[in-house]
Order: sequence, then C-alpha cells, then structure tokens
Amino acid sequence: MSRLVPVLSERRRTRQINVGGVAVGGGAPVSVQSMTTTKTADVEGTLAQVYALAGAGADIVRCTCNEQEAAEGLADIVPRSPVPIVADVHFHHEMALAALEAGVSGLRLNPGNLRKEAEIKQVASEARERGVPIRVGVNAGSLHPELYKRYGGATPEALVESARVEIAYFADVGFEDVKISVKASSVPLMIAAYRLASETFDHPLHLGVTEAGPPPAGLIKSSAGIGTLLAEGIGDTIRYSLTADPVEEARAGRQLLEYLGLRERKGLDLIACPSCGRAEIDVIGVAQQVQRALETRKLPIQVAVMGCVVNGPGEAREADLGIAAGRHRGHLFIRGKIVRVVPEDEMVDALVFEAERIVAEGVEARLAAAEAGAEQEAEADRKALFEVRGAVANHSGEKVELIRRTVHKPD
Repeated sequence: MSRLVPVLSERRRTRQINVGGVAVGGGAPVSVQSMTTTKTADVEGTLAQVYALAGAGADIVRCTCNEQEAAEGLADIVPRSPVPIVADVHFHHEMALAALEAGVSGLRLNPGNLRKEAEIKQVASEARERGVPIRVGVNAGSLHPELYKRYGGATPEALVESARVEIAYFADVGFEDVKISVKASSVPLMIAAYRLASETFDHPLHLGVTEAGPPPAGLIKSSAGIGTLLAEGIGDTIRYSLTADPVEEARAGRQLLEYLGLRERKGLDLIACPSCGRAEIDVIGVAQQVQRALETRKLPIQVAVMGCVVNGPGEAREADLGIAAGRHRGHLFIRGKIVRVVPEDEMVDALVFEAERIVAEGVEARLAAAEAGAEQEAEADRKALFEVRGAVANHSGEKVELIRRTVHKPD
C-alpha cells in the first residue's frame, strides 16, 4: 500500500557488492542488518534468533566468531539460515579464516583490533578466492593508538584514515569487495565521519551509531544519525545498535527505511493525532488497540487514528485508511474519503476489517464499496461538532477581532 516519495537528496552512487545474494550499494535498496546476542556455538538458539530477526525485517545478520566453537557453530548455522550470515571478527585472524571455511557470506574486520598487515592480507586473499566481501568496521572506541595520537583523538579524519589504511592492504592483494563503516557513539561525530567517508571512498557505506544504548534513547540517537545521512543520500546498509532484544534493531531499521520512502512498506505504519481538548475518544487507548490488532496481521498499510471529526479526515487524507471519532461514532475513511460511519464501540473492529479488505482487494475497490450516505452523515456530525466546539474551544472569533484591531490600529 506504500506510495514511495523521494528523500531530500539523490542517493550517492557507490560500487556494488553482493552479500550472500543481497546486493549492497550501486543503487540497490538500502538493506537492514542486525547481530545476534546468543553464543554462536549454541546453534539452535542462534538460529532461532536469526529467524526472528529475518521476520522483523533484517536482510543480513551478523554473528560473533570469537572462538573455535563459534566457527564450528557457523558451519551448522549458515546452511540453515534464511538470510546471509556475516562473521564478526576482532582480534584473531584465524577466526576470520575459520569463518570463511564455515561458508559465511561476509566478514566484518575491526582494523583497530586486527592490526598485523600480513594477517590482514592473508584474510583478504582468502576472501577474494571465495568471492566473500569484507566490511572494514572502524569504531571510534577502538582505533589504532597511533591514530589517536596523530589526530588528537577520535576525529572524523582519524576514523576515515583507519579505513583507508585497511583498504590499501586489501588493494595490495587485489581485493576490492569492500564496504565501510566509521561508527561512533557520538551522533555528531558519526555524521561527520560518514560525510567525510562518502567524499573519500566510492565503496558502499554501512551506517550505524555504535553502542547507542537502550530504548528510547538508543532509538533516538540511531534514528538521528542514520536518518540524517540517509536523507542526504549517504548510506547503503544500516544497523541500529541497541541494548535490547536485537529484534527491536531490525524492526526499527526497517521502519526507518519505510518512513523515508527507501523501502516498500511490509508492515503497519500507524498515524495518530497527539490528542487535544476536542478529542471525542481516548486516542492513545484506541491507537494502542489498533496497533496490537494490525501488527499481528502484518498488513502493509498506513492507518490513521484521529481524535475528532472536525479535522481528522482532512489531516490524514494521505493515509490508506483511517478512523475519526465524533458524537459517539467513528467516521471510517479511505484516502480522505468517508466510506462508512460506525458506532464508537465498533471502530477498532471496523478498521481491522477494512484494512484486511484493502490489502486483499485494493483501495479503488474499497472506495467503490463505500456506503451510500456515509459522507453526508459524517458532514452533519462534523458541522455539529464544529459549532459546539470548534470556534469556542479555540476562541478563534475573539482572536480574529484582536488581529483586526491590531492591523487597523489608527496612527
């Protein structure tokens, strides 16, 4: 039911890589990533989380590979996973080589922790032979000590230089299947680092605010950083790094891309007014009921819950479907057109029914099925409420008179 709109800036063109069948960069849809929190050696537990992440919208999932048992677990996980698996490697290049043997679709290497040139080149050579891409995963908290000294701390220039050095090692062995991240827990630093990276490299960029923390603060920080860059056309794949169930990361990432118009809607987009003195219902309560009812059905639809009929349908006219309350009744509307008027206690059920019908039959078919006289009933309610509450609640008449006196005040 989504109608995509352009973001503020045209997307920056990058090279394209392939992560287990998921294209990243080069104009491909921005992908969503997350990371398991299980011990990778726990094959069944890890797979259960991978499936949950895929169901929440993750296109790619990363698993830690920090010990031999983890690498062995990957050998069982990779062929049973519904999405490509990337191995996360920090200190031991042997773990990267073992993950490649396990058949992973990608590697993430932290250049601040894996520093020996010969070992880095060995991993890159093995990845090249297998056609496996590598993410150069720079982190402001784990740069090479020399970079902190040279740049006076974790600066955008230090983060980008860390990535540049690693990519130069790769180039020496003919490996170019690379994507880059320059993450920081500071949102301004992260934004500045990615802006510089986008000017420096033509490799695809993996966006994220590292160690963003628990929701809601972690969601806000991640959305601020990732959303700013995506709106500028920067970024090819994203990950929310939350201190929470990783399913929340995948869900948030997917929703952000949908809200920016970068991915087709797969689930519910609920619009609800913040409520005010004119609200005829408990907007918060009704919105929560609608969200619970529709999220479980996984319908790709935008739904509005508005507290009054005076402005509700007009303000939410772009929604696929909505309900506005007035005079103990609900005005059901599709794309701003009233199609039915129902008793207040049937509003949620009517909304769910209509959402299912829209997804099954299409908007035009449901507009054609509008009840005769619904718009006239709704207009009568709207006028009655406006007369009782509109002008009085807003004191608009008195304000208009004061404005006229001010404007036309004699010299």
